[in-house]
Amino acid sequence: MSESITVVLVEDHALTRTGLKTALEATGDIRVVAEAGDGISAEVVIRRERPDVAIVDIGLPGRDGVALTRAIKAEVPQTHVVILTMHELDEEVLAALSAGADAYCVKSSDPATVINAVRIVAGGGAYFDPRIAHVVLRRLGAPSPKPSVDSPLTPRELDVLRLIADGIGNQDIADRLFIGLGTVKGHIRDILEKLSAADRTQAAVNALRRGFL
Repeated sequence: MSESITVVLVEDHALTRTGLKTALEATGDIRVVAEAGDGISAEVVIRRERPDVAIVDIGLPGRDGVALTRAIKAEVPQTHVVILTMHELDEEVLAALSAGADAYCVKSSDPATVINAVRIVAGGGAYFDPRIAHVVLRRLGAPSPKPSVDSPLTPRELDVLRLIADGIGNQDIADRLFIGLGTVKGHIRDILEKLSAADRTQAAVNALRRGFL
């Protein structure tokens, strides 16, 4: 990743695109290198620019955001995709996830949320708006045979994370694992750092998507 996070902004509403570009570039560490207003031209631009992150409106004309995300992941796999949507529909969320989206933000969120998502995915993490994270956890929560051998987490951290994914609170985690509350908080702090996650939900989503659980 370059010193500045490079972004291609794909949004068909010019006013929204301009406002978001202004907010992104005001950060100092994010640079919008190109824009597009439809899915077809966006694919050409992203192939040319090969940005760190593409911010993609799901309801694009020409080619929708899900199809565009699938194309980006096939042609420019190093580019992370942040999906923007007006809706919180389960099928839409799952379609974007299946296409390979790294983050999913609801448009009613403030610009700081999108900026945070851009930084998280540029660092290799995943971000899903808390309003739709439960959809992701429900879809990905089926148990897998065993954690990936590439997991950066210790066995105890995986134990804690499994309980987090089940919606268990910190004190209940401590009781179930027969450890202190302070120890649980320490494990969670380490988990968030290792998975580049902003909170417990994002850590669980990230771990599930990467096959650690």
